[in-house]
Amino acid sequence: MTFDTTTGGTLPAQAAGLAPVALKDRVVTLDVLRGFAVLGILAMNAAAFAWPFDLAMSPDLAPYYTGGMMTPADQTATLINDVFFSDKMRTLFSMLFGVSIFLVGGERSDRARGALLQRRLLWLGLIGLIHGLVFWFGDILLLYALCGLIMLLCRSWSAKKLLWVGGGITLFFAIVQAGGSIGIAALPPEFAAKFSGGGGGPFGATPETIAQSIAAYKDGLFGGFISNAKAWLMAALFILPMGPFFVVPLMMIGLGLYKTGFWAGKSPVWVYGLFIGLTAVTLSLAGLFESQELAVPRAQNPSRGMADAMAAFAPLVTLGYASVLVLLTTRGAAMVTKVFAPVGRMAFTNYLAQTLIMTSLFYMPWGPRWFGEVGPAGLWPIVVAIWVLQLVWSPLWLKRFEMGPLEWVWRCLTYGRRMPFRKVAAA
Repeated sequence: MTFDTTTGGTLPAQAAGLAPVALKDRVVTLDVLRGFAVLGILAMNAAAFAWPFDLAMSPDLAPYYTGGMMTPADQTATLINDVFFSDKMRTLFSMLFGVSIFLVGGERSDRARGALLQRRLLWLGLIGLIHGLVFWFGDILLLYALCGLIMLLCRSWSAKKLLWVGGGITLFFAIVQAGGSIGIAALPPEFAAKFSGGGGGPFGATPETIAQSIAAYKDGLFGGFISNAKAWLMAALFILPMGPFFVVPLMMIGLGLYKTGFWAGKSPVWVYGLFIGLTAVTLSLAGLFESQELAVPRAQNPSRGMADAMAAFAPLVTLGYASVLVLLTTRGAAMVTKVFAPVGRMAFTNYLAQTLIMTSLFYMPWGPRWFGEVGPAGLWPIVVAIWVLQLVWSPLWLKRFEMGPLEWVWRCLTYGRRMPFRKVAAA
């Protein structure tokens, strides 16, 4: 083991030999946070598996809206998702990915580990390309691979520089996002509809196009594949050029916090308490504004854009969630570690397994093809069932194997050799 002066901790000796970190050297809090994030991402993404991409800009055109309103059950389901999950889990995953850039690649002066990191990211990009093009348009892996290639140039920055640059850029876009939401809400309704994608705007949809999209996903053996590929191309044209401006700063924040010891529970308790307190206030306000919006037809916009503006506070809420889990994990809450850490150790497998399950249910030719039929309330039982499945199967799998099956494939590709997979029983 070698001492890491940036965190006051230790770095695994295996890194010098270009081998994966041993289980005993893993940072448990990172596994816990990663497990929490990958489960939450499913809740955030569920609607994108079940409904056309067109609804992203015109959600009020979904068939489960009647007269501009949803049923009380759908309202509650939407409220929970928008307030507690939307954007927060992706933000947490982005921050943690920034940490992994340093853990795998080391300092920029370490050329061997840097080359290993590049191979790891290039394979991730290829897997992400297949995932998005063939299975689900909402893939994040290709974007992460691209952002990781940018982030590897910054991985030796000091914690202070990472936090100032990443935090400054994130704050700038948060102000722009919040101001834009409030500004659009102040426009006359006919203009606001154009900006939001409704009313036949350039990114909008109509009930007819929504119905056509649903029918296309269910059309024949390859309808879902073809429709998904088209949606992925549309999303990629926007996300791949623009995404790094938002994701790379979050990765900087994540790595900066790692170098301060935040993720390992080494920051002062008052820091975690401050994030938790601010998160509680933010979630309360977000819940208030969102409930106002859901209580009336969308066109009325009673919160005057504040419900949408609260999305800009996602990084703050993310740090509040992380603070709770870090404090519990480092203070001996064994149940938190037992529940989330195995899921986090298999986050790559679990993320892609979520796609396989959800696409099989909604539009793959071998499934029931529920696409365009399940509203927000109906999605939650499916999400919870998958949560239970992954919470159960992750520890069971790791009792017999060193890592998840797709983690093993990724590592074999990265290291260019067959890696140990099945656990060897102790004599």
